[in-house]
Amino acid sequence: MTSFSNRSGTFWNRLLATAGLAGGLILSVSGCAAAKSPPDILATLRPEHPRLLITTNDWADLRARNGKDTTTTAIIKQVVAEARELADTPPVIYQKTGRRLLSVSREALRRVVVLGFAWRLTDESIFRDRAERELLNVAAFTDWNPSHFLDTAEMTAAVGIGYDWLFSTLSPVTRATLRRAILEKGLTPALTTKQWWMTGENNWNQVCFGGLSIGALAIADEAREPARQLLTLAREMNSYGLKPYAPDGIYPEGPGYWGYGTTYQVLLLSALQTALGTDWNLSKQPGFLPSAGVLTLQIGPTGRPFNFADGHERDAFYPALYWFAQNLRQPELVYFQQGQLQKRLDVKSSRMVDAFFPLLAIWTRGLPAALPPPTLPLAWHGAGHNPIGVFRGSWTDPNALYLGLKGGTASANHAHMDAGSFVLEADGVRWAIDLGAQDYHSVESKGWSLSSKSQTGYRWRVHRLNNFTHNTLTLGGELHRVEGFAAITAFTTNSATVDLSKIFTGQAKRVVRQFTVALESRTVAVRDEIAGAKPGLSVRWQLATRAEIGLNRNTATLRQEGKTLAAKIISPAGAHFEIASAQPPDDGVNEPNPDTQMLAVNLAVPASGNLSLEIQLQPGPAASSRGN
Repeated sequence: MTSFSNRSGTFWNRLLATAGLAGGLILSVSGCAAAKSPPDILATLRPEHPRLLITTNDWADLRARNGKDTTTTAIIKQVVAEARELADTPPVIYQKTGRRLLSVSREALRRVVVLGFAWRLTDESIFRDRAERELLNVAAFTDWNPSHFLDTAEMTAAVGIGYDWLFSTLSPVTRATLRRAILEKGLTPALTTKQWWMTGENNWNQVCFGGLSIGALAIADEAREPARQLLTLAREMNSYGLKPYAPDGIYPEGPGYWGYGTTYQVLLLSALQTALGTDWNLSKQPGFLPSAGVLTLQIGPTGRPFNFADGHERDAFYPALYWFAQNLRQPELVYFQQGQLQKRLDVKSSRMVDAFFPLLAIWTRGLPAALPPPTLPLAWHGAGHNPIGVFRGSWTDPNALYLGLKGGTASANHAHMDAGSFVLEADGVRWAIDLGAQDYHSVESKGWSLSSKSQTGYRWRVHRLNNFTHNTLTLGGELHRVEGFAAITAFTTNSATVDLSKIFTGQAKRVVRQFTVALESRTVAVRDEIAGAKPGLSVRWQLATRAEIGLNRNTATLRQEGKTLAAKIISPAGAHFEIASAQPPDDGVNEPNPDTQMLAVNLAVPASGNLSLEIQLQPGPAASSRGN
């Protein structure tokens, strides 16, 4: 037995006290109870397998709906086809990319879920055998890379789901091997070593507790005490990972990481419900359930998200949204997802079938075939670490005007120096873009750390992360202040005001950006007011775009996909547009930004110390078809 308390300091004492485990954690596979144990968290554990995510009744229901329900049938067909492709694929190998084993863990999870799902629906032993081979393969790894605990958590989820779904056909020896792997390579590292993510207010908390809890629930019969310990910590500490959703549902790490962290949160909640019959009211944490609607608000008419922070602009497909639509009885939440789902059903590609795709077979149950459009507001804003505002002309017109804007801080997890930035869509084109994140390994392999949030940290040398490539202001050619925070101080149905003053501390007393949206004329005006700045201080306004740009001093015409957008400098008189490069320094670390350039305005603060800059953006004639 290993005493957890003997290896912990004051941090762990506080942590354990909060979780009701102050007497110390005693790891044991014998099932013996620790002294003065709290009420048994496993008292309602479903005794039979499968009990994770899909129960025996659910599997029977899926079989019954296969061939009758169009969506269910198509999902099952696609998953089974992918399972056949995997049948002859060799198992994953232990190979890190830099400090991460994460890609291996994710592929193992994908394979186990796809193969296990296919076996459950077809009874074809080739799928069961191949899944068992994958499970025994990763169980034999020396470790699951606990130094980067996301890797450990996702691998624990893979083996936990496989153990549960295949349980009835696994030999006693195989079961023991998989239980030992979950315990020794998953739960034990979490319970015997200080883990910062347990109180982390970010996706690590959700992913790690989600993956580990799946493993704990899978083996809770035979390894009751360590399972109880892990789940007790999850019940008490997962609330830290849910804090960022408050108050309004904006996930401060951006839509991309909403997809990652929230999916594992959903897996945790679903596994708890199927295994224990409760989610401990974790889903009731402020902002969590509303975050699904907020994410929908962030998806533009093109189907691409407002990809602030470490996100990507690619078409947004979030399987977890179907869980929200089902549980909230709000099918409109997946209105935009149906097109993305159909793409994945029409194209035979492993890229289309990830680890969570099979779960859509249960998350789409009960949703109508014809989904209603969202009834969410056309203009909305919310607060939090990264406050955002959105305006759209229509929920049903793919050519509608869409503006997403943000305030926030570069000190948030996965944040960029993008306070005041925005994306703009119209006529089915994204005109103002966010370049998104650069691959982490490409940066870290050169010795640059992305974790430091200091003002002079390497993170801000990555061109896509600093303010020099975002659609915002730069003063004096300097970086935004990392510790600064930009609040949305006013918001109406056609305007938003973002106070950027703290972003430019030491450079100006007051900096305010105001957006005004005229939906009838399909015009967006961006007005910047700078006060109390040093005369002669340089001011740069910029907009990143993939469009071709034609200039005529104070006007510019952007052309893309046969459409146009006009930009005009309203004030100050004499200001003119320039075309600037979006390419980073040639330093061997930053990756290029092909087919991208900057529409820019460069000015100097006048003798008064005050400057007003207003630019109007207006797309070409609207399409004749209009939605509501």
